[in-house]
Amino acid sequence: MRRAVLITLGCFAAGLLFACQFQRYGLSTAAVDRSAVHDWLSGEALYPGRVGTVLTPPAALLLTPVAVLPLPVVGWLLALAGVGALVLALIALVGPVARRYGRARGPAVATAVVLALLTEPVRATLGLGSLDLIVFGLTAADVVALRRSAWARSRAAWWPGPPASRPGRLRGWSDLLRRSWATGAWAGVGVGVATALTISPLLFVVYLAVSRQWRAAVTATATSASMFAAAVLIAPGAIATWFRSVLPKLDRAGPLDALDNQSLAGMLARLYDSAGVPVLIWLSFAGLLVAVGMIRARSAHTDGDEIAAFTVVGLTSAAVGPISRIHELVWVLPAILILVDAAARRRVTVRRFRPEWFPGARFAISGVVVYALFVVGPRWTAGWNAYLIALILLLNAVPWRPGVAPAVPTRRHPQPTARRAPAIPGPRGS
Repeated sequence: MRRAVLITLGCFAAGLLFACQFQRYGLSTAAVDRSAVHDWLSGEALYPGRVGTVLTPPAALLLTPVAVLPLPVVGWLLALAGVGALVLALIALVGPVARRYGRARGPAVATAVVLALLTEPVRATLGLGSLDLIVFGLTAADVVALRRSAWARSRAAWWPGPPASRPGRLRGWSDLLRRSWATGAWAGVGVGVATALTISPLLFVVYLAVSRQWRAAVTATATSASMFAAAVLIAPGAIATWFRSVLPKLDRAGPLDALDNQSLAGMLARLYDSAGVPVLIWLSFAGLLVAVGMIRARSAHTDGDEIAAFTVVGLTSAAVGPISRIHELVWVLPAILILVDAAARRRVTVRRFRPEWFPGARFAISGVVVYALFVVGPRWTAGWNAYLIALILLLNAVPWRPGVAPAVPTRRHPQPTARRAPAIPGPRGS
């Protein structure tokens, strides 16, 4: 009875929050996308002018079933799908952290969901009716797949018997799907679908290649290419227009120098007081940030923290993109989780060896400050590029936690190593 009451109150509070965000933001992004897809179904062009929808053709094809519905219904469907993706992503990200400290997963995930719903990126995504939470959930699904793949390889390295990655006879599609889920063979599908929906997750494919996760990189590339190929067969004109007129136009989604554009390009455009961006300067600084992000992400992957690696890549993608509005900054959520977890780990580790007032205080304070920054909203932070500064600081300073998941499995039968020469040579013949 108590659980039913809590669930009812939670659903009522979530519905009230959705209605408030719809009223505040007006579902403007969903309105533009729905109108463009509706006109496209009526025989008009999907990208008629210079300003309009920035949906990729695969995303437009996926939204065709809801284009005939009223805008409020579309907003509610997108909000429910986004919150569902957020909940599943937080189950994958928060669940292992709660289990490590002996806490129940359900209350920890519920608390994380409530705290995430209060942040401006999530509020803006729900109010505008954008796909960013769905893209976040798809990308986080690959974190789960890579984690399962690492576990399967680690098990094959030390567990006796045939490895799980090389099964025997499969009895049907259900057995194949179950085996693929258990071994993480589908890693890369989420990133591929996300890249087909919006081009910004393309940097995750680059990261998979840089970290030498070739199978996931090939899977992501093949998935995205397959979705674009299907769009070519269904709507070749829309694909040609998108590559020719939409993708090269950096300011199609809005002016680059707008205050809500919290990317490096937006800061440079405002700094130079220009509607455009100094391309050479932007590409130089963006290349530097991408190099730093890839190096740190690969180091996190090598140490076994795939969540931190994906978080750094997501922060880098938001910082270097031409236009990054507040609803595209959802990767600050796992960054805050990593800071809190690092503070708790530091406290537990240091207390075992020496007393200290609050070990890991710098991580805890950083997490609280970043969370507060993304809760207060752009009204207090729009004038001084606060979100961009936070993104750059996080991608340069977010810690990773060695040993969260095995990155490089150990061998089941280790090869005998050669005898190492002693540091101080002994008598001859010893």
